[in-house]
Amino acid sequence: MTELPQLARDLLDGKNFASVATVLPDGSPQSSIVWVKRDGDDVLFSTIRGRRKTVNLQADPRISVLVTDAANGYRYAEIRGQAELTDDPPAALIEELAIKYTGESFGERPGEQRVIVRVRPEHVVGYYDE
Repeated sequence: MTELPQLARDLLDGKNFASVATVLPDGSPQSSIVWVKRDGDDVLFSTIRGRRKTVNLQADPRISVLVTDAANGYRYAEIRGQAELTDDPPAALIEELAIKYTGESFGERPGEQRVIVRVRPEHVVGYYDE
């Protein structure tokens, strides 16, 4: 596992969106925007069981997370690694992320099976341009 540099920590701790890229069955990339947080050097985000990124990660756990500074698009960090999926029946992570990003509760979503995706960094690249 790789330790996150301060740039990546700052971006993950802020209200910055991330783009995650997973691998489709044919080997091509699939990307989507997510809310993220940091747990030590791991990156966490929430998704729903059955979504394309969840299915992709179950078949191939390789992932890239690109978090960009909302105030300066030239300031970013890419975290590549392996993802681990854990069920989140109380939807605790999405609730925490909703409050971080919007200041409001995520609310009840009957029928959704929330999953926590934990990315363990293996390679980190960052750029800072004032």
